[in-house]
Amino acid sequence: MTLTTQLVLRALLEKPTEELYGLEICSKAQLASGTIHPILARLESIGWLISRWEDVDPHEQGRPRRRYYRMSPDGAVAAREALARITAGRHALGILRPGLAGGAGA
Repeated sequence: MTLTTQLVLRALLEKPTEELYGLEICSKAQLASGTIHPILARLESIGWLISRWEDVDPHEQGRPRRRYYRMSPDGAVAAREALARITAGRHALGILRPGLAGGAGA
């Protein structure tokens, strides 16, 4: 799992039942929108995310419609487990090879 995918998941898992639109996710994950949209599409295709388009008239709002995303219940569980495995792996790497796990210089 890429670092950018991890950042998107962590942003969404802060409040997994809350809907966020793309720019909110970008802000929370500190990533550019061109980076997150392929990730969001991939996470939705595997069932980790649920999305919907807002029901507004773009002309009345003076902006494009927003697509909102939230974690699916199963997706939230799977994402937490995946992130925990990654964290555990980094911890184990730090024990076996200090300096490679992101911290002390090698």
